[in-house]
Amino acid sequence: MTDQRQMQIGEVAERTGLSLRTIRHYEEVGLVIPSARSKGGFRLYTESDVERLMVIRRMKPLDFSLEEMRDLLDITDRLAATDDPPAGEERERLRERLDSYRKVADARCETLRARLEMAEDFATTLRRRLQADARSGA
Repeated sequence: MTDQRQMQIGEVAERTGLSLRTIRHYEEVGLVIPSARSKGGFRLYTESDVERLMVIRRMKPLDFSLEEMRDLLDITDRLAATDDPPAGEERERLRERLDSYRKVADARCETLRARLEMAEDFATTLRRRLQADARSGA
């Protein structure tokens, strides 16, 4: 084990904006496993665990499934491996899979931008109606 500072789940929840229940769920489904446990059995997380949770948190608004999240994390873990780094065809295949996730994320971001624009237009319409109503004295 490295000498990375270890954090309990409460601090991790505060840093990531995720609930304790959500963090525990991600452990149950195998997305983020705490790096260690204290003698009392408390989950202990490292900075890399927090970074992994933040990747998951950023994927959620884009409606990636748990399986897609797991696959993407596996790809990035494999590409970042230093003990047995992928080479040649395997590396190229992993990069292609990563790029396909990037394309999906880009498309979903564009969809969200369009939906946000519609929502903002709606909110503007409501504000105008309220202002018009206030001016008419009704």
